[in-house]
Amino acid sequence: MVEAYEAGATAYQLAERFGIKRQTVSAILKRNSITPRWRRLTDADMDQAEHLYIHQRMSTARIADRLKVDPETVRLRLHKRGVRMRDPHDRP
Repeated sequence: MVEAYEAGATAYQLAERFGIKRQTVSAILKRNSITPRWRRLTDADMDQAEHLYIHQRMSTARIADRLKVDPETVRLRLHKRGVRMRDPHDRP
């Protein structure tokens, strides 16, 4: 798991690969003295994400690529802001 993370896999990808929670992956990496490479989304990042999602109808995956975070992070943060989420298959 450590080797895969150091090779570029995300904690979310590793959780899916090993059938465990993302938090468990993070705990394992921490126990192995691995520094996480995630970054927090700023309010400005979220303003941009909200604009792209609502007004440009960009997918959370494309927004995540732009912000260099996991799509689930974008989805959760938009939801927390009260943004009404579209059906994942509702694409322009």
